[in-house]
Amino acid sequence: MDGAGEGAVSPGLFAETEAVAAGWMLEFTCYALCRHFREGRTRDFERSRDTAQAIINGLSKIAIHQRKTVYLCQFLTRISEGKTLGYHFESDKRISPLESALSIWKLLEEEQSKPDNLHEDIHRLILIQAVAVHIERGCCKEATEVLERLFAESESNKALRMKLALIINGNNPDLPFLQSFSYDLLINKIKSYIDVFLKENSTNFLIKAATKEVESKRLEATISLNKPENTIETNNESNLETQQRSRKRLYSLAQNTLWKIENMPSNEITKHRKTSCLQSLSDLQNIENDGKSLSHRQTDRKKQRWTWEEDSRLKDGVKKFGVGNWTKILIHYDFNNRTSVMLKDRWRIMIKKDIV
Repeated sequence: MDGAGEGAVSPGLFAETEAVAAGWMLEFTCYALCRHFREGRTRDFERSRDTAQAIINGLSKIAIHQRKTVYLCQFLTRISEGKTLGYHFESDKRISPLESALSIWKLLEEEQSKPDNLHEDIHRLILIQAVAVHIERGCCKEATEVLERLFAESESNKALRMKLALIINGNNPDLPFLQSFSYDLLINKIKSYIDVFLKENSTNFLIKAATKEVESKRLEATISLNKPENTIETNNESNLETQQRSRKRLYSLAQNTLWKIENMPSNEITKHRKTSCLQSLSDLQNIENDGKSLSHRQTDRKKQRWTWEEDSRLKDGVKKFGVGNWTKILIHYDFNNRTSVMLKDRWRIMIKKDIV
């Protein structure tokens, strides 16, 4: 008897399904890797880097449409270690991370139908920085070896090779030439390249599915948060009304007692009556204080000041989702214990004060 079950997927179909799912995960991980690199989030970048490498290693083969994604992950991994000369990606330990990155960048250029100025700028900057990282450490011998490896077969970059050779021989890493082609400039150029990639891949399947799931959970959390809050507010209002009614009854009783005492002959006013009256007045004072305390807490809650950041998020939310979509805005942005009704009221105030 087959224990797989009536609806079991055949091995061949499952293998194809697994390959498709792995492709989605690779695209998503590459997207996350690019974002973390772009935003300088080192730990998140390293986590995504390891995930991407594990997925790539698990692929039985790299499809044509996956090449650019794989190359980009490998390229950013090497660039992130660009100045770590003791880190090696190649079996030849002489090859620095930037030299290895240059070989991957050439593969990326081949995937581009028509390389533009940005591609050429990045290529040139990697060439220069692959030599410059050694010069900065005073390793002139290693800088010369890198120069010979990278420019050995190139005639188009002959002038650049001569310029770098002069710098190595002069052992002066602070020359204006190197400052004009700095490592920071290389990183900024790569970030510009990443911006284009992120824009082109912002709507892939896994990102859309995951985003939809997160938004759904946020909505559930918001609804769950608002329900207890509304119950507390209702209970507080009910308690306040009860306190007010009790205070009125006790005040009336105390007034009546005082009137009777004032109109009694002095010899008929007993100690017990005086004590009862004073106790009534004491109880009245206690309720007054409790009522004021509760009222003060509710006032503080209702009059919680709106911060500049909250106003800014509200403006962005209205711009993105439109007036009236307060629940969507509440889900997408962080507000300080607000409800959709509070957002609506605040927007009306902002319009009246002309601060929209």
